[in-house]
Amino acid sequence: MTTTGRRPLIGVSTYLESSTRWGAWDLPAALLPTGYPRLVQRAGGIAAMLPPDDPAHAAAAVARLDGVVIAGGPDVDPARYGAERDPRTGPPAEARDAWELALIDAALATGTPLLGICRGMQLLNVALGGTLLQHIDGHATTPGAFGHHGVKPVPGTRYEEAAPEETSVPTFHHQAVDRLGKGLVASAYAADGTVEAVEPGGFGAGWVLGVQWHPEMGEDSRVMGALVRAASASAGV
Repeated sequence: MTTTGRRPLIGVSTYLESSTRWGAWDLPAALLPTGYPRLVQRAGGIAAMLPPDDPAHAAAAVARLDGVVIAGGPDVDPARYGAERDPRTGPPAEARDAWELALIDAALATGTPLLGICRGMQLLNVALGGTLLQHIDGHATTPGAFGHHGVKPVPGTRYEEAAPEETSVPTFHHQAVDRLGKGLVASAYAADGTVEAVEPGGFGAGWVLGVQWHPEMGEDSRVMGALVRAASASAGV
């Protein structure tokens, strides 16, 4: 909770599914696993869902928020970073890619605190001109089940400031950062050398962090807590 009692408003991007069944209904739906809003709430914020919309509306949406989270989800379209599609890459989510890239651009342009989770970290890297490895082994084992592995922070980074020791994190992904986007540095690694966190070098560009794992699937709220504190400070609450 902030000193004024106002919890910062944190927008979280969502899935967009063409067919989702509940009760007697089978309809398109904008969805978000409850781990995301619960993590925002546990860290002291209020969560607002940001379903895919016209990218032209992203700046107006971000202007009403204190912080932005780009959630995990499907593979980023390789065309977004100039690559041919690997057979193991999932189908494109064009509306979501366009909307979330516009949210990232708006947050970076305004200095709105920004956290990318899994796909969100990859998309942050792509937004800044970076590329992705379309398939790696060992970070997604059993379908539908999260694994765990250690993540070691890079000294002197924003991520290390939030989590200074090596930490076991919940993980499920088959793609990863390859070439870093402009201005980004790696701020955490897995034991196999996979980039596990990225951020602007030298603490530049406001509070911006991407993590490859899924903090919403664990009990460690330090990364989200850092975003919420930055959002509170940025908003003056």
